[in-house]
Amino acid sequence: MGKLFELFMVFFKIGAFTIGGGYAMVPLIQEEICSRKKWSSDEEFLDIIAIAQSLPGVLAVNTASILGYKLFGIPGVLAAVLGAVLPSFVIILVIAVFFAQFAKYKATELIFRGVRPAVASLMAFAVIKLGKKVGISGFNIAMGLLATVLLIFKLHPIIIITASGIIGIITEYWGGRSNAETDN
Repeated sequence: MGKLFELFMVFFKIGAFTIGGGYAMVPLIQEEICSRKKWSSDEEFLDIIAIAQSLPGVLAVNTASILGYKLFGIPGVLAAVLGAVLPSFVIILVIAVFFAQFAKYKATELIFRGVRPAVASLMAFAVIKLGKKVGISGFNIAMGLLATVLLIFKLHPIIIITASGIIGIITEYWGGRSNAETDN
């Protein structure tokens, strides 16, 4: 039960202190899961994020589900998802009850004006950190740029991820050698 509670608390802390949800949570989840707890490698985390993004639903819940299942099976899913969503649920409940009273204050607007750039910075940092793990090559740069352009044109992420996987397979076999051959 101790490890499940620890998993719950990791996601509860992330859920409680991440404004913006979704991608704003990625660097915090990575820091906790990969760097501090060592429950996943950065490379495996990249794969988990790719899968979580391609599934329907909320990125944070999908990521918590996959990581929870990987670590502790179904009880891990329940602990991680509950930890991820409980803070938001409580915060939204409080906001719903008191929103009209808070919205009229200039301080509320100023708080969010200050928080938005910090969230954008956290997201950019996660992209840079995870991007370094992918490695620098002509292929990786081209795929990253292509994915960015397709996102700008609002192509659905699951299509981009699926197409990228297919392109990866085609270029690997088109090149005539496998990773096992190039690693030796």
